Amino acid sequence: MRLWHEALISQLPRPQLLGQHRECCALRGNGWGRKHATVDYVFTHSPYRLFAYHRLIMEEMADRGYNVSPEWLDKNYRGKTCPT
Repeated sequence: MRLWHEALISQLPRPQLLGQHRECCALRGNGWGRKHATVDYVFTHSPYRLFAYHRLIMEEMADRGYNVSPEWLDKNYRGKTCPT
């Protein structure tokens, strides 16, 4: 999966938008720091930058009427199975 440029978020079709959400959840959780060919560059930045990007994704989802689990709105949340 790749992370689309933020200017394109509002143009993404439903499957790609939801895919971005899943990818962000995975990267924020146990996937943080794991080698990945297409998104390895994410780990050279602060985890907060990923949260800020994920926030844009979640805002677009909410604008479209999709449900977002409120836990992900907490910048420190890393998923159910990831220790904090």
